[in-house]
Amino acid sequence: MASFHVIAGASETLEHTRVRKIGVSDLFDALKRGVDDFMVKPSHIVFLCMIYPLVGVVLATWTSGANALPLLFPLVSGFALIGPFAAIGLYEISRRREAGLDASWQHAFEVRNSPAVPAIAAVGIMLFAIFIAWLLTAKIFYEQLFGPEPPASLSSFIAQIFATGRGWTLIVLGHAIGFVFAAVVLCTTVVAFPLLLDRDVGAYEAIHTSVRVVLANPIVMAVWGLIVAVGLIIGSLPVFAGLAVVLPILGHSTWHVYRKVVEPPANPRPAQ
Repeated sequence: MASFHVIAGASETLEHTRVRKIGVSDLFDALKRGVDDFMVKPSHIVFLCMIYPLVGVVLATWTSGANALPLLFPLVSGFALIGPFAAIGLYEISRRREAGLDASWQHAFEVRNSPAVPAIAAVGIMLFAIFIAWLLTAKIFYEQLFGPEPPASLSSFIAQIFATGRGWTLIVLGHAIGFVFAAVVLCTTVVAFPLLLDRDVGAYEAIHTSVRVVLANPIVMAVWGLIVAVGLIIGSLPVFAGLAVVLPILGHSTWHVYRKVVEPPANPRPAQ
């Protein structure tokens, strides 16, 4: 029964969560609110998110050897696949601020006390499985084009990617494959984690609601995915340091997108 609750949630939440249709202007309003959340207490947000630029630098350093160079881009771009799970603390901060509660950074870690932790973990495991599948797919695709032998050096790797037909095939088709993985994550988790924090639903209902949100707002959600992708690219350019600002803003904004696109519950989670 416990495992059933993790997947399905409380019996009264098995009915479909009601979703709204929104416009692109709602996305920009959510971004504005996300920036506002970030600006109110930026110190704790930067503290939470500095780990991501550091991880990015570590990954770049680790893959600077020729053996792992082909995995550099898949690893860095793969952050977008696990980002919805990594931003859980930011959703909680926005939730608390919206409710008029203390939004100090320490409260971001109170997510661990949420009754939804098992369901959050279940969806998180799904994202990590997608992330691993993306890495394996990227590795296999690279080896199909260039063989199993690693590039001799960084310069030769750059040359074979940008100066050969196979390299441009890798770039074009690799991005197309990555788009499929990103679309799956967007469709299944666009509001999944905020929903799990907000009410007593299970992993299935959270994922199902995310899919319904995308089906009800296909163009708007596509624009949201583009905003997230562009934001991550911009944040990654200065040696990943920009992610310390981009990630919290996107995380907070996601909470506000959730508020706009999902109708409030009949019995909201008590303020605490």
